[in-house]
Amino acid sequence: MWRLRRAAVACEVCQSLVKHSSGMKGSLSLQKLHLVSRSIYHSHHPTLKLQRPQLRTSFQQFSSLTNLPLRKLKLSPIKYGYQPRRNFWPARLAARLLKLRYLILGSAVGGGYTAKKTFDQWKDMIPDLSDYKWIVPDIVWEIDEYIDLEKIRKALPNSEDLAKLAPDFDKIVENLSLLKDFFTTGHKLVSEVIGASDLLLLLGSPGETAFRATDPGSESDKHYRKVSDKEKIDQLQEELLHTQLKYQRILERLEKENKELRKLVLQKDDKGIHHRKLKKSLIDMYSEVLDVLSDYDASYNTQDHLPRVVVVGDQSAGKTSVLEMIAQARIFPRGSGEMMTRSPVKVTLSEGPHHVALFKDSSREFDLTKEEDLAALRHEIELRMRKNVKDGCTVSPETISLNVKGPGLQRMVLVDLPGVINTVTSGMAPDTKETIFSISKAYMQNPNAIILCIQDGSVDAERSIVTDLVSQMDPHGRRTIFVLTKVDLAEKNVASPSRIQQIIEGKLFPMKALGYFAVVTGKGNSSESIDAIREYEEEFFQNSNLLKTSMLKAHQVTTRNLSLAVSDCFWKMVRESVEQQADSFKATRFNLETEWKNNYPRLRELDRNELFEKAKNEILDEVISLSQVTPKHWEEILQQSLWERVSTHVIENIYLPAAQTMNSGTFNTTVDIKLKQWTDKQLPNKAVEVAWETLQEEFSRFMTEPKGKEHDDIFDKLKEAVKEESIKRHKWNDFAEDSLRVIQHNALEDRSISDKQQWDAAIYFMEEALQARLKDTENAIENMVGPDWKKRWLYWKNRTQEQFVHNETKNELEKMLKCNEEHPAYLASDEITTVRKNLESRGVEVDPSLIKDTWHQVYRRHFLKTALNHCNLCRRGFYYYQRHFVDSELECNDVVLFWRIQRMLAITANTLRQQLTNTEVRRLEKNVKEVLEDFAEDSEKKVKLLTGKRVQLAEDLKKVREIQEKLDAFIEALHQEK
Repeated sequence: MWRLRRAAVACEVCQSLVKHSSGMKGSLSLQKLHLVSRSIYHSHHPTLKLQRPQLRTSFQQFSSLTNLPLRKLKLSPIKYGYQPRRNFWPARLAARLLKLRYLILGSAVGGGYTAKKTFDQWKDMIPDLSDYKWIVPDIVWEIDEYIDLEKIRKALPNSEDLAKLAPDFDKIVENLSLLKDFFTTGHKLVSEVIGASDLLLLLGSPGETAFRATDPGSESDKHYRKVSDKEKIDQLQEELLHTQLKYQRILERLEKENKELRKLVLQKDDKGIHHRKLKKSLIDMYSEVLDVLSDYDASYNTQDHLPRVVVVGDQSAGKTSVLEMIAQARIFPRGSGEMMTRSPVKVTLSEGPHHVALFKDSSREFDLTKEEDLAALRHEIELRMRKNVKDGCTVSPETISLNVKGPGLQRMVLVDLPGVINTVTSGMAPDTKETIFSISKAYMQNPNAIILCIQDGSVDAERSIVTDLVSQMDPHGRRTIFVLTKVDLAEKNVASPSRIQQIIEGKLFPMKALGYFAVVTGKGNSSESIDAIREYEEEFFQNSNLLKTSMLKAHQVTTRNLSLAVSDCFWKMVRESVEQQADSFKATRFNLETEWKNNYPRLRELDRNELFEKAKNEILDEVISLSQVTPKHWEEILQQSLWERVSTHVIENIYLPAAQTMNSGTFNTTVDIKLKQWTDKQLPNKAVEVAWETLQEEFSRFMTEPKGKEHDDIFDKLKEAVKEESIKRHKWNDFAEDSLRVIQHNALEDRSISDKQQWDAAIYFMEEALQARLKDTENAIENMVGPDWKKRWLYWKNRTQEQFVHNETKNELEKMLKCNEEHPAYLASDEITTVRKNLESRGVEVDPSLIKDTWHQVYRRHFLKTALNHCNLCRRGFYYYQRHFVDSELECNDVVLFWRIQRMLAITANTLRQQLTNTEVRRLEKNVKEVLEDFAEDSEKKVKLLTGKRVQLAEDLKKVREIQEKLDAFIEALHQEK
């Protein structure tokens, strides 16, 4: 009875204290009294149920809701046993426990007041942002019209649930420790009560092991259940895992809703609701800097040390799958056991309203939500890789730049490298292994590059090659993140699960890492979607013993946590190093500008593209100059070139055979037949060839003609290449040859010379042709017989034995011609024998073939001289020609032949000139433009054709300026974001 009365008085005191407490608002129910007070004085209350506070997990999720530092929990020791029964303890025990309750309640009230005061101080420190409302888009203020915020608010956990996530355990433990020290001396029973209370507060054990403060001699204490440490640890781990998964799902739901809201806002901006010009995102600006640097040849000790995430791993280790999970799309070509990544692929991830991908040099967007676009994207990447790989190689160091945008993507720049191989198989180039190592080292030796080392968990760790390479590049592990893939297969196949823990902790490898992660990238089926793989990954880790047995921590699993960690590390590295890189480029720019001023003070700084545009304009001006060539000049050079081409055929195959005939009728018949055959088969083709060669010569003359002081020899190689390529591509119109054949045939059929002027022109043309042939014949005879007596005496030259024989044979044949000036063109066999015997009588041995060769030249000279004399006689023969040579011994049919040839040449030259000026020059100009356009797109061709120190210096100077400007803009935007 005394105890009951004392308990009732205590209840009234407690309630009065709670009602009048200045630190609490409203009335405090019985359930909100301290745990120890309720367990002692109100154990009979029907609504009593001990509730534990929510546990704080030992890991920190990458979320905006968990920014507070975590504190380690200290469990108070639990003491089991029985105290000796003492009859004078009940009154003293009750008094002590009442004091304990008041102290605990006082501590709670004081702690609440302190928290409120701290919160008010923090609230006062927040600046007033009302003046900056104009920065926030209008859609944010109108968002409640499009989105039901009340529904979202109700779906969120209330403030009490969130407050339970982060109790201040250190303060409670400190207060209870002070109380426990106060009652330790001489009061062991009170110590047991406090220790049990600490355990209930810290571990949050349910009411299954309810603590009861009763008389030590009661029979219930004898049946007190003793729980082993192992069972308690297992129970706590299981409860911890369930709590983690619960709040993980809450965070995912919140982030999904946040993603939808951001998507709506971005879509509103895309539709033009906001007329403000949208700035480029930070990651896009940074990606542009890297694109420029990828084409920059590091000179003057300037190197690219800007951060990017370099993904390396053994072949088929799952690099591509990890990247696809981070990008949330199947964007890379896949193959079973085959090398698919043949060149580095730079992937820039950024946030956007639509999930799309596009290349740096293309405007086409691939919709990553459609399977057709995904297949087209994979095919395009594969084509670009094969295009980059040169003949005789397997991999290429040239980088493919790809941008991927989508809602919820973590902003970063990743570079997927070809997988490291141990053995070169058939079909690969012999240097494939060394090339892959050199490419990987080139990217990893950047001191600011983050190395994402991918290791296949389903194979033995000893077979890994990439870990040794990574440990060489980053021996201290300050910028390496280790990722173990295919953990689901590893858990099934590994006999000792602790081996996986050793891999994650880095105990099986010589390399060190900044962080260790374990992921699952699917079941090995290439047709799996990203959502299906993510669900399978979460389900696997939820049921996996790796988490239940604490081999892995929750923040070390799933590709989602990996992408968050890599993104945070990437931006941390960017902020730490970007300003230093900007300063180095400023110094490089100063050095380049100084060198240009010293070497080329009067020249403008034109880079390779600008020089190409200048040369392009000059070439097009020179092509236009072709159309300004006068018709007279075209016809003169065409007629001259055509006669040089056909003169040999006309003299040797038409005129000489016809001239050997006995009368004019036979001469004209022979000439007509041979001209007809020549016109049908050879003449039109020869004429087209001459016209095309003439066009080439004129084009080359304009291209290579020096321009005086304005001539810049730096364009000579480019102009020569453009000329050759244009000529190679140009083809003459095939229809021109058929029409030209008809025109030439009609011109050669005409024999009517209308006036004396044409007759004299034909004689002059014939004399020039015969004199040129006579001169060539005399040169051939001189080379055959050797120098004459003047040259032998003046220049001390002698004849060879062969020349001596030729000279003796020539003298003998000239004697024969003097005896018979009308001798036919061919020697008879008896005449050859006579000449040979005459020479043998003088001691000269002669072969018959030598006699024939000598006769050909001797008779040719004799015939040409005779024809020239006859040409002089025909100068006054125009009168006889008009009378058709009636009553005249003079016959000038050879003059008519040359007039027909001359007229045909003039008509052909005129026809070709018209075709050149009206058609072919324009087609050539079009070809030149096409060649220039092709060269403009071929950077290798421009580098090859525009060379020199001046070009390279201007090129470096332009790129350094561009890089510095982009870096300055990026740094400014980065500071604004801070």
